[in-house]
Amino acid sequence: QLQLVESGGGSVQTGGSLNLSCAPYGYPFTYYYMGWFRQAPGKEREAVASIAADGPIIYADSVRGRFTISKDIAKNTLNLQMNSLEPDDTAMYYCAADKRKKVEAYRMKETEYKYWGQGNQVNVSS
Repeated sequence: QLQLVESGGGSVQTGGSLNLSCAPYGYPFTYYYMGWFRQAPGKEREAVASIAADGPIIYADSVRGRFTISKDIAKNTLNLQMNSLEPDDTAMYYCAADKRKKVEAYRMKETEYKYWGQGNQVNVSS
């Protein structure tokens, strides 16, 4: 059973930066599709970014150019570098992983991911 353990997050002011990490304990994540999702209070969970097992990356329009998703193969971690943060980025952030092959149209759908991290809170104040 794959376990995803997240770290990072916290509170910053508008324009600040934060980094989230996700460690898939027990398995090398090389062959997994992985993604970051977030859920703000009173809103549905939404996709932020995904990275396919073979590398292609997708970003939500709202974060493109500000957020960077990456895999650190040596450390076996998934990272989300968040720059130029805005109050609308305030949410609980979750990493997700799944081994099933996915075409691009499905990589940003939460129902396509079997394993989920515990979530980390990100707060951005104005």
